[in-house]
Amino acid sequence: MRLFVTGAAGFIGSNYVRYVLDHSDDEVTVFDALTYAGNKATVADLDDNPRFSFVHGDITDREQVAAAMTGHHQVVHFAAESHVDRSIDGPDVFVHTNCDGTNVVCDIARQLEVDRLLHISTDEVYGSIDEGSFTETDPLEPRSPYSASKAGSDLIAMSYHTTYDVPVVITRSSNNFGPWQYPEKLIPLFTTNLFDGGTVPLYGDGMNVRDWCYVVDNCAGVDTVLRRGTVGEIYNIGAGNEIPNKEITARLLELTGRDESAITWVEDRLGHDRRYSIDTAKVEALGWSPQHEFADALALTVEWYRDNRWWWEPLKSA
Repeated sequence: MRLFVTGAAGFIGSNYVRYVLDHSDDEVTVFDALTYAGNKATVADLDDNPRFSFVHGDITDREQVAAAMTGHHQVVHFAAESHVDRSIDGPDVFVHTNCDGTNVVCDIARQLEVDRLLHISTDEVYGSIDEGSFTETDPLEPRSPYSASKAGSDLIAMSYHTTYDVPVVITRSSNNFGPWQYPEKLIPLFTTNLFDGGTVPLYGDGMNVRDWCYVVDNCAGVDTVLRRGTVGEIYNIGAGNEIPNKEITARLLELTGRDESAITWVEDRLGHDRRYSIDTAKVEALGWSPQHEFADALALTVEWYRDNRWWWEPLKSA
């Protein structure tokens, strides 16, 4: 099978491509615009693999997408702008990439009659929840330009299934962490700052809760949905590791040999969701479950950043 994977020079997409190459005989084409969070160095080690190819292109450009997608059997659509803080400062690019780009990908997939289109989304589309966990049928209440643009892209993708019978499936993942994550997100930012003797900015009271999923587990879940999920359905993927940001920070301080003097408390982010929690029974019914304990995966992640300064130092200095 030939897979067309958008945005796979970024964090989750690049890990997913590695997962596919390691666990199948599929051929994979990566299609990426190489914006700030998409880095050819992230997948450069795959260039010698005969089942891997890379195309530099923009998902909002119909001609580029059509030319690159032609001949592929299935599409996995990771490409997106994905940082909440950046979306607050500049929402236009988020709406353009996440909504317009998804429309282009879906429409070209429709024209080419692909066998399946998996759209990758986020648990942030549900908004914040005080108690319990969101299921796939709960209403969407996004609270940032980023999450709103992702909710819009979900609806666009599903409309192509309803209107045109495009074989769309959607996954909504919780917060991912692991290797190759651009150092603006909490875990890689804090880890690399601490390695360099710097401080870490902790929002508000530090008690905002996220469900942290090791990226390898998420990629296994994504692949399970691609191959076993029901067309027209949505699947939540999370690991049940609901941990406040303050505790994540404490664990990173311990793993890097620093203390609480490295914390800089900063004013809370605008519209900062208090707690995310998703029910994953639906994807687990397909035979998937997370395989990594959080503490072990976090230690592996910190060690990866310790060993791979060559990758993240140029990104931070830029």
